[in-house]
Amino acid sequence: MAAITASMVGELRAKTDAPMMECKKALTEADGNMEKAEELLRIKLGNKAGKASGRITAEGVVTAFVDGAAGGMIEINCETDFVTKNDSFLAMANAAAMLVAKNNPADIAALGALPYEQDGFGPTLEDVRKGLIGKIGENMSFRRFKHFTGNGKLASYLHGTRIGVMVEFEGDDTSAKDVAMHIAAMKPVAIQASDVPADLIEKERAVAAGKAEEDRKTAEAEGKKPQPADIVAKRIEGGVQKYLKEVSLHNQPFVKNDKQTVEQMLKAANTSIKGFTLYVVGEGIEKKVDDFAAEVAAQVAAAKAAA
Repeated sequence: MAAITASMVGELRAKTDAPMMECKKALTEADGNMEKAEELLRIKLGNKAGKASGRITAEGVVTAFVDGAAGGMIEINCETDFVTKNDSFLAMANAAAMLVAKNNPADIAALGALPYEQDGFGPTLEDVRKGLIGKIGENMSFRRFKHFTGNGKLASYLHGTRIGVMVEFEGDDTSAKDVAMHIAAMKPVAIQASDVPADLIEKERAVAAGKAEEDRKTAEAEGKKPQPADIVAKRIEGGVQKYLKEVSLHNQPFVKNDKQTVEQMLKAANTSIKGFTLYVVGEGIEKKVDDFAAEVAAQVAAAKAAA
């Protein structure tokens, strides 16, 4: 049995907003597995246990650049929010997005090898990054990027510096920009329900089944007759279908007019979305803040070793 520490309970509470004792119980049942404990809380407490799961502890910025039919978007991480407001750091971040758009590098190493000079550092982007680490006194790293070309026109939207969206589309520029803003706010995972990844669907089905089992146990404890199996199956499938509508772009109520779906808005504007990419700073980094700093340091050390 894994030891459940106060810091583990605090981390789960920060992610879910669930009561402290419920977090401890979930961690104990999950033998310390954070992801499993979060799923157990969702089964027991419903959606309110997931309302804070989008909180991101990592620092950094997302930048985007569009040049005609080509575009680039990149996430660059650092240790503190202070650096995200530094002009030199932001200049490097914007230049990196431009280099992605114009050069389509194969990976982070290839991106770093591209010619670029700034603040007296160079001749490559990686040299500038290393120079700014020494100048600013804080680690920073290029985490991920994507190059766009050949799938229609491009529209980008940055919500501050922490959320970035690139939309590939055909049709009206204004409508596409509105969709990019909508994606930043509503964070769909696919354009249509049929495109939602199977692993996410199965995870949601497992949560719905877990909720149904909790309801059965409660009914038995209260001396009530549990729902028939066919009704339970319909409830589970209904929960999955509700989830698919919530996370597919076309089915979401449009943020600027919730009387119509995004699909209806696009049809009226004679516009189609070919694809989209959403970056949220720190997304997928399920660690404490000090652990994130260690990850950045490890990336920096790896980059220096490869230099």
